[in-house]
Amino acid sequence: MIKELKYLFYLIIIFFFFFFTARYYFSDENIKKSYRSISLIDDKINLIEKDLIFLESDTENIIEYVEFKKDKKTNKYSFWKLLYNDN
Repeated sequence: MIKELKYLFYLIIIFFFFFFTARYYFSDENIKKSYRSISLIDDKINLIEKDLIFLESDTENIIEYVEFKKDKKTNKYSFWKLLYNDN
């Protein structure tokens, strides 16, 4: 008997939760507030946009291309030879 009452109590709480949530969500006051906030977003964006500072691009010609010449002799070093060499 107590188990059934406990389940009934849980169901009633869940029902009231959904009922009051839906009641608030679909209320005229909440709908008016949401429409007002949506309409004010454009005004806020325009105000913030006026205060933005635009920086000039300083990234032009920053890539340097390196050409490897095959004619050059390159010394191949070994790790151990570098350790023994005290130059």
